[in-house]
Amino acid sequence: MLDVAKIDVSVPPRRTADDIQIGALLATCDEHPSIPLVFFYDGHAVRPGYHVTEVKAGQFAALDCGGNPESWSEIFIQLWDMIDGDRTHMTAGKFAAIIRKVSEHVGLDPAARLTFEVSDGVVPMQLHRAYTPERIDGVLQVRLSPRAASCKPRDRWLKAKRPEEACCS
Repeated sequence: MLDVAKIDVSVPPRRTADDIQIGALLATCDEHPSIPLVFFYDGHAVRPGYHVTEVKAGQFAALDCGGNPESWSEIFIQLWDMIDGDRTHMTAGKFAAIIRKVSEHVGLDPAARLTFEVSDGVVPMQLHRAYTPERIDGVLQVRLSPRAASCKPRDRWLKAKRPEEACCS
């Protein structure tokens, strides 16, 4: 059985420049279909019985705080962090199959912004972004971090002011 307690979650993810997209996550799952896929959030791993309880896709149109129109597509994957009997962490291949089944019915944009909704059924759902998956010690690890609020006009201004930090820093 996988001992996720031995995995050091204090080490920050290697990639922090932007969120991973669903297409990139599925491609990585396809490269490692038979190994466990383990999500990490709030300093711990999801429990072995976790479920993908819902996958939603949406198109959004909005005005930001500067009055600028914004539009984007986003996919929400809901993870229920629970123990379910003697189940083990699902494999990357099973996760990819679930997402592809949804895509057959809903149509998922592979370049859409990806948000994970995570709850253990007691604590309210929290929104997370995902970092690039890494294969470490026979496990495909996906680190999640809380999705913080931001000011898009300020973000654009900072990106223009520091273009060297806008990508791949």
